[in-house]
Amino acid sequence: MPKYLQRLLLFSLLLGAIPVISLGVISYYIAKGDIETKVKEGNMQVLLQTQMRVEQVMKTLELTSIQYVNSALVTSSIAEQLTIDDFPKIRDLSKGLYNLQTVAGISDAYLISFDKDWAVSFKTFGTLTGSAEASTFQSYAKHQNSLFWVTSGANAKPSPAESTAAEPASEESPVTPQNTTRMVYKIPVVPTTSQPKGLLVVEMQNNQISNLLTQNNNLGDSYVLDRKGSNFLSNASADKYGEINAMVMERVKQEPQSSGFFNAYAGKKEFGVTYKQAYNGWMYISVVSIGDITAQSRKIAWITFIVCSVIFIFVGLAAFYGSRRMYSPIKRLFEFTKDIEVEGASSKDEFSSIEQRFRTLFSTEKQLQQQVKGHFVQLKEFFMLKLFTGQVSDAEFARRSDIFGFPSEWKHLGVLTLQIDSLHGTRYREHDRELLLFAINNIVGELIPAERRFSPLLHDQSQVTLLISESESEADVKRELYEAAESIKRKVYEFLQLPVSLGISRPFAKLGEAVRAHGEGLEALKSRINLGSEIIVHYDDIEAGKKGLEAAVYMQLKMHEDQVVGAMKLGDMNRVNEQFDKYMAAIVAKEVHANDYPVLMMQLISKIMQLVQEQGGQVKTVLGDRATMEHFMKLGTMEDIADWFRNDLFKPVNAFLNTQAESQYIDIAGQMVKLIHERFDQDISLESCAQTLNFHPVYLSRVFKKEIGINFSEYLADYRMNTAKQWLENTSWKISEIAEKLSYTNTTAFIRTFRKIVGTTPGQYREDHKRQ
Repeated sequence: MPKYLQRLLLFSLLLGAIPVISLGVISYYIAKGDIETKVKEGNMQVLLQTQMRVEQVMKTLELTSIQYVNSALVTSSIAEQLTIDDFPKIRDLSKGLYNLQTVAGISDAYLISFDKDWAVSFKTFGTLTGSAEASTFQSYAKHQNSLFWVTSGANAKPSPAESTAAEPASEESPVTPQNTTRMVYKIPVVPTTSQPKGLLVVEMQNNQISNLLTQNNNLGDSYVLDRKGSNFLSNASADKYGEINAMVMERVKQEPQSSGFFNAYAGKKEFGVTYKQAYNGWMYISVVSIGDITAQSRKIAWITFIVCSVIFIFVGLAAFYGSRRMYSPIKRLFEFTKDIEVEGASSKDEFSSIEQRFRTLFSTEKQLQQQVKGHFVQLKEFFMLKLFTGQVSDAEFARRSDIFGFPSEWKHLGVLTLQIDSLHGTRYREHDRELLLFAINNIVGELIPAERRFSPLLHDQSQVTLLISESESEADVKRELYEAAESIKRKVYEFLQLPVSLGISRPFAKLGEAVRAHGEGLEALKSRINLGSEIIVHYDDIEAGKKGLEAAVYMQLKMHEDQVVGAMKLGDMNRVNEQFDKYMAAIVAKEVHANDYPVLMMQLISKIMQLVQEQGGQVKTVLGDRATMEHFMKLGTMEDIADWFRNDLFKPVNAFLNTQAESQYIDIAGQMVKLIHERFDQDISLESCAQTLNFHPVYLSRVFKKEIGINFSEYLADYRMNTAKQWLENTSWKISEIAEKLSYTNTTAFIRTFRKIVGTTPGQYREDHKRQ
């Protein structure tokens, strides 16, 4: 059997089998899910009905009890000392207790007074202390809540009472008689830390509460757990579902929810468990076997399997017949093209062979032309790039212009060259420049009609547009070019808020002059250094302003360069910036031509870089990638140039020189102190130290101040005065002799300095120390 026929047959079978199998599986699981959902909903409704019946009984009893406790008879009697002689009142109290039996299943009730030590029930009256359940009643009084229920079942140990607010019981858990549930009401309602005056205890039989539960074997077993997980109603399910009860309590503990449903395994059997937590913290639970639930869905599964199998057989027959019919035209096409030779052919099937043969047929010039049209825009821009680089002749352009849809007739041509002035002060960053130029190129393409221009393009950080004009006069052509440039500049600022400048070439007629015209536009843009940013300038205008650089201008600039370098050596950045401003002002004032700017400024750049090398640094390491000649040559405005000098050249060099100088500070300051100690009796000064140490005086002054904490002259004066004090104390030299030995030519100046530093005159100082 042919390969493709095999695949077609397999695909047809899969195409038919997948829906049939999916339909069967989905139908089974939907039926199973629907049955389980219905059982879940039914069980939840049963639990809700059971809860409502039980809670109705409990709340009715609570309401009746509250009315009884708040009656005038109880409130007046609870604080009285009753004896058997008070029979009428005891009878009325007992009668009121008996009336609480409006709710079925109440076996007994107790009215208790802690303060007066008596207890009344349906049939008895006596002292509380003499009662067998006195300790139980006392434990009820310690419970945290004023109204609560206490449970106890035959199959569970006595559990702490559960409150109406689902609060935990007190530490001393009250004990309740087996098979009963008690409602306890404190008299009066008091804070949990206080001792109540009395209690009302109503006792119900658990079997009466059990009768309220719904028992329907079709929906599983229903029972009630107290807050501790005990089946206090003594239902037989307590032992049967012990594992499930533990799962329910753990689930509620980890994920507190009032109700829910989950599947669980108990005794190697799967059950569906529905639970609902309600009044008193009791948990109503329904447990049903999953096997019973899914019994009906198994029947559906068998029916679905039989139906799907029959359908699948018919699908297989139809697939076999249909595949052969569908394969017949492919077979004919394969036989038709078998004579076409394909080099290196490797057929996986009939279609692969046919494809390879057709690829050979369509590898023609027409196919190449279609591929060229797919890259039409890029080819047009590439063609314009070749035009501006002088790689396209007039003959080649005439041959290609029809293909690209370029204008073919004109009187004059002109080139507009646009550059971004500066990104400083805008919301853009340097890495956005390429994207901005692309956006500008699109703006130009949409702004100027296609019949008035060739394709605009981007070339070397510039946007270039070749415009055509039908005007005869060159003056009119210049005006049209200027208006177009002004329109572009305005739109770019409107859409991008970006400062740009445009250079306009001289009008020309032949396409071969486009290279020269592009160069004229770039040359015109260099005048931004003189004229500022955001300009539109003709090449003719800058040609008229060219003049040579006078020797006097060069000498003046050289003087400013030396002052900038000198300030840089001193590390005084304020002076560096001040001298650099004068340097830039001198260039602008002398109207240096734009072409001379790089030559002049390279001299200053070289001197700054030489400073780095003199200090043992590597220029590339200190300055980084931006402070390069290549980057400097791309700057087009005076603002960008000044910013480059200050931030990319001066700052890193100053930081490097400061780092180098700091390592020499300590040694230099120590040498200066040593000179003072050796030459204090000579005419020593900061200048003489600078000459000895071969440093500039200003630099030494700054180093000394930083390391010693005071300036040079103050330290020298302090040292001389300390020496003078020793001589005044230990010698009989005259004050004039001491002044002369300390290199003071004027005794009066010595006395003035001594009194300023020591606080007294030399003579007074000698007298004071002789007395001591």
